[in-house]
Amino acid sequence: MAEWTKYVRDQFPSLRNEVNGRRLAYFDGPGGYQVPQRVIDAVVGYLTVANANAEGSYSTSIRTDEILEEARRAFADFFGCSWTEVSFGNNMTTLNFMLAEAVARDLRPGDRILVTQIDHESNRGPWLELAERGIVVDEARFDPSTCTLDMDDVRKKVTPATKVVACNYASNAVGTISDVKMICSWAHDVGALAVVDAVHYAAHGPIDVRDLDVDFLLCSAYKFFGTHIGAMYSRAKALSELRTLQVRPARHDPPYRIETGTLNHEGIAGAAAAVDFIADLGARFGRSATSNPGDPPARRENIVRGLTAIDRYEQPLAAHLQEGLSEIEGVTLYGPPTGHPRTSTVSFAHDEFRADLLARYLNEDGVLVWDGDFYATTLVEHLGLANRGGLVRFGIAPYNTAAEVDLALDLLRDTHGMRRFAKSEQGKVVRAH
Repeated sequence: MAEWTKYVRDQFPSLRNEVNGRRLAYFDGPGGYQVPQRVIDAVVGYLTVANANAEGSYSTSIRTDEILEEARRAFADFFGCSWTEVSFGNNMTTLNFMLAEAVARDLRPGDRILVTQIDHESNRGPWLELAERGIVVDEARFDPSTCTLDMDDVRKKVTPATKVVACNYASNAVGTISDVKMICSWAHDVGALAVVDAVHYAAHGPIDVRDLDVDFLLCSAYKFFGTHIGAMYSRAKALSELRTLQVRPARHDPPYRIETGTLNHEGIAGAAAAVDFIADLGARFGRSATSNPGDPPARRENIVRGLTAIDRYEQPLAAHLQEGLSEIEGVTLYGPPTGHPRTSTVSFAHDEFRADLLARYLNEDGVLVWDGDFYATTLVEHLGLANRGGLVRFGIAPYNTAAEVDLALDLLRDTHGMRRFAKSEQGKVVRAH
């Protein structure tokens, strides 16, 4: 444990930052992780030695093409697919809007799309927008008492008229991991496309698109130590059949078919370095291997081992945080029941204090957490928390420590301190929720 903590924390220069004389404890990972030095170096390196537009006949443009292809190969290892099935974009939301627009060109009024109530709005909004064209958008329920997707309702609402089933792999608000493999199989039983939002899950467990048998899977690199870009796996046949929105000179073969304009080259270089950071953790701390004895594991294997090692480190810290929070008067935890698959994200609400106030209170001692609905707006509404400021969300990352968790718990146990802070905040203008 000590070896892990030192090695991992040494990679992140931002962990040296302070507020009010105290080192920052970053629990805001579900909204965007801190980045290791290698990601910073990759961004600076690209801008220093290869800054050019793509597909030119001169050296820096050729080097740019090489860097972009290598990044696709890194993400192919991350997803478990071919590099020709990896596309890049501004972020997951933009890519998903592009996908929805392309799919919609071959839909007719009366066709149906299924989304879920547990999803982030980036995997709901692009499909809900299609209702104005006569497409019927169904919503699968989730159970507010367990924060889990109602799989019976999903199954019932996948019908022969369903053309797309869109669901998330894990909830960014409460950490619930859903059985997306089963959902993909139900979609394909009726000939529908299966679209998976893996934005939150991607930092917490290995992705195998072949095993999931998914058509499109989207994520954002900044949610797992990378830069602010989006990445998408597309089954080659599925993408080839889409009538995507592109200008005439653009490349129309996969994986370029859904990409528009000049990509964020330096961001893509940094995102590839984030994948290699995960692989490095697998090489150093992974427990098992499938390669022949004596052979160095391939990057794909090290990525799987790295994500498994991350989860193995994070889960005990998350359990410790949950246990401590459960003992604090006025705190209600929201998340799946014991034994249900989940990420290391821990969310709660307090009977006395709004979530935004608690986030500002914790920040005074350098504990950084998110508050609100995190764009999982429908979920928070169904939990009855929309008018109470939503949730306080802790995201355990591999650079967090038990000491940081204990600091947060001590602060949240200090009811008198929170009341003093709340009194000092009276009359201040705060952001709206």
